[in-house]
Amino acid sequence: MVLQDSLSLRQPAKTLWYDRLRYVFLEFCVEDSTDVKVDIEDHRVVFSCRNADGVEMYNEINLYARVNSKDSQQKRSDRSITCFIRKWKEKVAWPRLTKENIKPVWLFVDFDNWRDWEGDEEAEMAMTEQYAEVSLRLLHFYLGLSSEITASQDPKQ
Repeated sequence: MVLQDSLSLRQPAKTLWYDRLRYVFLEFCVEDSTDVKVDIEDHRVVFSCRNADGVEMYNEINLYARVNSKDSQQKRSDRSITCFIRKWKEKVAWPRLTKENIKPVWLFVDFDNWRDWEGDEEAEMAMTEQYAEVSLRLLHFYLGLSSEITASQDPKQ
């Protein structure tokens, strides 16, 4: 009977996740956690701890894709445990966290931190081009060519 009682106290922790270019981030939401164990493997994450009431929290996640377990880490705070999981293939978006196309009831997208980074490279290129254009204009200004460049390249003037 004691074994059954201890198993009934085991439950999954609410888990938030979001995707970035190089990392997938997981946040296990457990306040005042103790006995924290996070095992990050190449295709799986196993998390366990006890919450403030002594209840064992346990999550096992078969990941969508392979990760670099040796270059992944976790950080505990009073409110949660955050995992920084390095992707094996960088710059590849994960459409979901889990290998299976099934969403566990305890798993949620962290929309506060989520962003569509697939357009980041385009935005970065645009910023680089803008920087290059401003640099070129400054160079021409210092060389005394500013009026010729402004008149020939800037349609606004």
